[in-house]
Amino acid sequence: MPRLGEQAPRPGDSFDEPVVTLRTPAELADALPYLLGFTPEESIVLIALHGERGRFGGRVRLGVPERAEDWPCVAEQLAQCLVGGCERRGARPDGVVAFLCQEPVGAETGQQVVERLRPLAQVLRTACGRLDVPVFEVVCISQGRFWTYCCPDTRCCPPEGIPLLRPGTSVLAAAATYMGVQPGATQGEMRGRLTPWETAAATDQERALDAASLELLPRMLREAAQLAARAAEEAAAEQAAEEATQDGDEGAGPYAGPYAGRFGDPGEICEEGESVAAETLDLARRIMARLDAAPPASGLLEADNRDDELIAHDEAAALIFGLQVPTTRDRAAEWMEGAEGPPALRLWRALSRRCVGAYAEYAAAPLALAGWVAWSLGDLAEGQEALGMALSADSRYAFALLLNRACNDDMDPESIRRCLRRKREAHDGAPPRPGRRRRPRSAPGVPRASGGPGKGPQSRRRVARRIARGGR
Repeated sequence: MPRLGEQAPRPGDSFDEPVVTLRTPAELADALPYLLGFTPEESIVLIALHGERGRFGGRVRLGVPERAEDWPCVAEQLAQCLVGGCERRGARPDGVVAFLCQEPVGAETGQQVVERLRPLAQVLRTACGRLDVPVFEVVCISQGRFWTYCCPDTRCCPPEGIPLLRPGTSVLAAAATYMGVQPGATQGEMRGRLTPWETAAATDQERALDAASLELLPRMLREAAQLAARAAEEAAAEQAAEEATQDGDEGAGPYAGPYAGRFGDPGEICEEGESVAAETLDLARRIMARLDAAPPASGLLEADNRDDELIAHDEAAALIFGLQVPTTRDRAAEWMEGAEGPPALRLWRALSRRCVGAYAEYAAAPLALAGWVAWSLGDLAEGQEALGMALSADSRYAFALLLNRACNDDMDPESIRRCLRRKREAHDGAPPRPGRRRRPRSAPGVPRASGGPGKGPQSRRRVARRIARGGR
């Protein structure tokens, strides 16, 4: 086997940083969590190699498709994604190392998993070969053992597989520890922090969500109707000003312009007092401060349980509904760095766990926020996992679609942070508009709130989703 996987220092790196050369499939399998930042499960992983010494480059990961008929198409797309991404960065790969990670199902053994996935390994090699990029090694990891598809010698690669190296005992593990790098959580652990409750508390949380729908949906509908009416009046005023200018009535322009711009923003005072958006953001800030002041916990599970205890069911329900409005969610996305970032991420994780029962689709908003903040804080692995879960909750959620595409294209999150900073400075620095009490009007197709948005929680949930989809 060629000499693979040298982790060489980049230009400008310190000469004190170690250079590690991986020579065997066992060392490659041990390196995978360090290369990805987490321990993959149920995954196909392709890693690019560059130069004669096989320096590690770009990498792509995707879940193993359940249907074998999908394997050729997925292999083609993964190969094109890896090679295309490397070419965009100016370095076409000279080879690829592939990993197949899957645990047995039912009474299946690890060796049976290897044989079942053998056709997948072959289509991966074929897909990369079509792009003139050879696959030097394909390693299958299952049940704490590994197998190689590229070595026919049973003396070094027996049919029963080889046990994985004990964590922390390899040369790479020692070098990573020296540099302060630790392998991240497994995919299962990351998903567990974002998955809705299945405990007895889920029933109480669903009741709180039903109660919040009765209280908040009529107000959200009234505010949506007011905004629709204001937008229609603004458009009519602008059209009148334009027509007046075209007709030569110069005196109408100065009046029509201010009239078009006199309407307020979503956060203005409405007939009930503060808008739902303002209340949502204020409650989120207070809970973030509460989470930040809590004493640290020893482990991930303990930390999540502590955060869950600090958030009441009705508070979580109010926030989940408030975040369904895209403008409110976008304001919340501005808490993505500095002292605000960590407590915001903890809050979005906790809200994702509260989208229980029939409210599973509502998790798209907090999951997308969790993915964005995790990515912004430097944890790309959790960011991609959370954004993928957001799209599983709602495959058309545009906010998650855009962020997921940016993550997968290895975009620098700083460009998004700069945009959000400018928006925050704009609305924080703008002089406050005087509050107005307006008689609520019903926009076309929007039911009046006096009788409630339909009957029953299922109808209310559909209405809330329509509000969210109006501008997500």
